[in-house]
Amino acid sequence: MDMKQIKELIGAMEKAGLKKIRIKEEKGFELELEKQTEHPPAPIIHRPEPVHHLPPAQATPHKVAEEAPKDSSLPGETITSPMVGTFYSAASPDDPPYVKVGQEVDEDTVVCIIEAMKVMNEVKAGKKGKIVEILVNNADPVEFGTKLFRIS
Repeated sequence: MDMKQIKELIGAMEKAGLKKIRIKEEKGFELELEKQTEHPPAPIIHRPEPVHHLPPAQATPHKVAEEAPKDSSLPGETITSPMVGTFYSAASPDDPPYVKVGQEVDEDTVVCIIEAMKVMNEVKAGKKGKIVEILVNNADPVEFGTKLFRIS
């Protein structure tokens, strides 16, 4: 029995108003067709458990030079976040941070990544100087204008 014949059987079933038909051929081929009920059973909806995103296990605060308090009155300029997102100090948890306290940077030095909507955006220093303080922790959420680094 081929697909064309099966389709013809389905059409004949519908015309005759049959709900079920079973055909057995001598060679062992069996076919059973059954029309679905008017009201199919309600689907069972499985809802996934909510996913809670936690920062990576390695996410630890950066050491600040001489454990200076994070005071906005300290001398030096700051590098601020250009967007809303999540601050990452390195390209991946296994990589070293882009910059460390005491490191010299210039305008084109990549200092961190801000993840926004699953897009990783490199942030450049934009100014020349020495990193004297890292003001946010790895995986912290940041907003536009959040102070990320202090440089002198």
